[in-house]
Amino acid sequence: MWHMLLQISYGVGCYLGALTLYRLFFHPLQKYPGPLLAALTEGYEAYYNIVQFGGLVDELVRLHEIYGPVIRIGPNKLHFKDRRAFHDIYTNGSSMLKDPAFYHGLIAHAPDSSVYFCDSKQSKDRRALLAPLFSRRAVDKLLHILEERHNSPSTSIPMSVSYHSLTTDLITSYCFAESTNTLDIPNFSHPLLEGVQEVVKGLWVQRYFPFINRLAMGLPKSMLLRLLPEFKGFVEMQEGFSTKITELRKEFPEGFNKVDHETVYHHLIEPKNQARPTMKSLVSEAFTLVIAGSDTVAHACTLGTFYVLKEAHIRRKLTEELEEAWPDKGTPMSYAKLEKLPYLSAVIKETLRFSIGVVHPLPRIIGNETPAIAGLKLPPGTIVGMSALFLHMNPDVFEDPFTFNPDRWLAEDTAEMIHDLAPFSKGPRMCIGFGLAWCELYLIFANIFRKLDLSLVHGDEVDDFRWSTEHRDYYTPHWKTSYRAFVNEKVRE
Repeated sequence: MWHMLLQISYGVGCYLGALTLYRLFFHPLQKYPGPLLAALTEGYEAYYNIVQFGGLVDELVRLHEIYGPVIRIGPNKLHFKDRRAFHDIYTNGSSMLKDPAFYHGLIAHAPDSSVYFCDSKQSKDRRALLAPLFSRRAVDKLLHILEERHNSPSTSIPMSVSYHSLTTDLITSYCFAESTNTLDIPNFSHPLLEGVQEVVKGLWVQRYFPFINRLAMGLPKSMLLRLLPEFKGFVEMQEGFSTKITELRKEFPEGFNKVDHETVYHHLIEPKNQARPTMKSLVSEAFTLVIAGSDTVAHACTLGTFYVLKEAHIRRKLTEELEEAWPDKGTPMSYAKLEKLPYLSAVIKETLRFSIGVVHPLPRIIGNETPAIAGLKLPPGTIVGMSALFLHMNPDVFEDPFTFNPDRWLAEDTAEMIHDLAPFSKGPRMCIGFGLAWCELYLIFANIFRKLDLSLVHGDEVDDFRWSTEHRDYYTPHWKTSYRAFVNEKVRE
C-alpha cells in the first residue's frame, strides 16, 4: 500500500515538475512578461478575485506599470493595455469565441442564458429575439416618491438604493409586462434587490468553483438554506422567476393582449423560426436580464448624479439646457428630443466613461483565423482580454482622464473618443441591453434634473467619492456609493 502511494506521489511530482518547466520555459507565451506565479497557475487570478474581492483589475494596473502594455496573467492568458488590442479583440473579434471557463463559471447560476452561451450561433439566435425589445420607460414614480418621502436632510436616501429600485422595476416590466414594484416598498428595501446583491457577491466563488452552485442547487431547499443560508436570496429569485414564467406560458398568447407593450417573454416563450427555449433556459435568461439590466445602469446613475450635484458649473449648464428645451415640465418630453440635447448627451457620455460598465476583462480565445492583436500574431487557443478601464482612462485619448468633465464631449471632433467609449463592450458580443441603457439614462437624468431640486447631504465631498482603482466586483469599479440626497422642499410644486 505504502509502495503504491509512493509511486503515485512520485508520478504526481514528476508531472507537476514537467508542467512547471513547460509553462516557464517552453510554453508559446513564455516570452511575455508577468509574475512568475501567474505563468504557473490560474490560482494567481483566483486569489485576487476571491480573496481580494474582485481585485484583479487593481493588480492589472500595477502589473502594466511594471511590465508594459502586454502581460501574461495566466498560464495561457494575456492582458493588454493598448487601445488597438481592445478593438482587435472586441470590435473586430468575430473570429474569437468567449472563454467557456470564465462564462460558464461566472454564470453557473444561469445556464442556457444568452450570457452563458459561448457558441456564436446560439448567441446570435438569442440576441435576435431580445435585441428589438429594449426601449425607454418613464420614471415618474421615482420622482413622486423622492418628492413625497425624501424632502429633507432627515429623510434623505442613498441614491444608489433608489436607482437600483428604479432600474429593477424597469427591467422586470420589460421582461414580464409586470413590474416587481420595488419602488413601492418603504426605503427601497424589496427582497429582490437583496437577492440580486447576494448573487453578485457570489459571482467570483462560482467563477472558479462552479460545481458548488450545481451541488447546492441539487439539495432539497430546506437542507440548502440550513447549510448555506446565503443562498436564500438566490433561491427566492429562482422561485419567483419560475412562478412568473409558468404563469406567462399558461396565459400565452391571450394574457399578453392585455399589456400595452411587447416584452422579452413575448418572444422567448413562442419564438419565430426557432425552437422554444426550455423552462430552465427561460429562468436563466431572467436572471441575467434582471441582474445585468439593473446593476450597471443604477451604478451609472448613482455616479453621474453625484457629480452633477457636486459640481455647480455642471449642474447649472445642464439645468439651463433642460429648462430652455423643456419649458413645460408637466408635458412629457420624448427620448428622441432629449438625445439631441448636446450638454445632456455630454453628461451621459462622461458618466458612462467614468462608470466603465463591466470592469473585469472579458476573455476571448484566439482562433485559427484570428488576425494579429495589436500587431502580435498569437497561437490559436491563447486567451486574451483587456479591461475597458484602460480604454476609458487612456490619457492619449481622454485628456486628464480622472477628472469628470462633460465639456470634453462638446469638442468639434469627438470621433476618437466615441470610438473608445465602450461601457457595453464592442462588436458582435456587446451587451444586448445597450439600447435600453441609453434610453433609461436620458430619461432618468432629464427628469431628475428638470423636475427636482436635489441636494447632497452635507459631508459628501468629491475627495470622498473620487475615482479609485479599488475594483471590487464584476460589473463596476468601487466607488463610494453611500452618499445621500434629498429634494429641497421649498421649490416643490
